[in-house]
Amino acid sequence: AKKPTPSAAAVSPVKKSKSTENIKMLENRNELIQFVNECLVLNYTKVEQMCSGSAYCQMLHKLWPRAVPVKKIKFNAKLEHDYIANWKVLQDAFKKLHIEKEIPIQRLVKGRFQDNFEFLQWFYKFFTINDSGETDEYDAVAVRGGQGGAAPAARAPMTKRAPAKKPTPSAAAVSPVKKSKSTENIKMLENQVSELLL
Repeated sequence: AKKPTPSAAAVSPVKKSKSTENIKMLENRNELIQFVNECLVLNYTKVEQMCSGSAYCQMLHKLWPRAVPVKKIKFNAKLEHDYIANWKVLQDAFKKLHIEKEIPIQRLVKGRFQDNFEFLQWFYKFFTINDSGETDEYDAVAVRGGQGGAAPAARAPMTKRAPAKKPTPSAAAVSPVKKSKSTENIKMLENQVSELLL
């Protein structure tokens, strides 16, 4: 069976159709991640790991292979700028397919649960409405060239670095003139403080 052209095929989950009534809305984060893992043969454990955008790109590729250039997807993305590149690929595919959904890229790449959970819920419904069942033969691992089977690393919390230690000057490196000047300055400041206290 021939797939419909992308512009005619994309059905927004916002629109009511006969297929939307039969869709079980997954509310549970574990069920949603299980859906992604089964669909793409991945090992994701948390919704936050969807922040790289690569899984969404591949799921859309599964529905409309010509709309998503797989070569542009960074399946092993570990840095935010790579995540953004993946989301841009998805955004471009949405435009090609005339899918009117705003993708909050800057929020999603931060890896926070709520933003990623809401987008995943929407995408699950969108995918389920548009999946005709013809994608059952899709070899997700082969399509991505064996890359990206492991979940992207969870974003490490930002930690403060300890300030770099300044080398302490050796006694020989300090000039006697500077030493005496600083000693004089300290004594002068101590005298001024004691005068103020009186």
